Amino acid sequence: ELHQSFNFAFLMTPWLPAVVGFLLGGAFIRLADAMLPHLHFFKALAEAEGPRTSWDRRILLVLAITLHNIPEGLAIGVSFGAAAAGLQEATLGGAIALALGIGLQNAPEGTAIALPLRADGMSRFRAWWYGQLSAAVEPVAAVIGAAGVLLMRPILPYALAFAAGAMIFVVVEEVIPESHSEGNTDVATLSCMAGFAIMMVLDVSLG
Repeated sequence: ELHQSFNFAFLMTPWLPAVVGFLLGGAFIRLADAMLPHLHFFKALAEAEGPRTSWDRRILLVLAITLHNIPEGLAIGVSFGAAAAGLQEATLGGAIALALGIGLQNAPEGTAIALPLRADGMSRFRAWWYGQLSAAVEPVAAVIGAAGVLLMRPILPYALAFAAGAMIFVVVEEVIPESHSEGNTDVATLSCMAGFAIMMVLDVSLG
């Protein structure tokens, strides 16, 4: 009985869902990185990650951004799902703030896809279309995240931490090193601070 009580108390430890969900989120993106062929910006085709494929550079560039949009969609869906479930810690304003913040960063992200595709000779419309298409996975991931929370409310802490872990993995492994390349360290750092300030204002004013 004492052993069972210890196990129950351990499972109810406040930090456990955050740690487990956070690590699982990072592991998910790392696994997806290994399973899905993709190519990061300013990299040669020979440096493509994931399984070897005959796909051309343009498809691999789009897949790289598409892959990293999955945790963004999950985060939005989980936030709205938590607000819909009536949890005290989650608010509709906070979910809207998160959606606005991610939506704002999707604009330069789509442009970052379209410009290299245009430079490779693709038409303006097709380059723009592929840039938009890379974010199409976000609504799908958002629905999955919201449905998961509404159907299985106990997993909410794990789901929130999972989305956070996935996003942090992408930022640390991909976004920060890429933004500091080409001698852009100061601009990248200041832009990061400005983005944090914008999200803080949205969270405080809407949350």
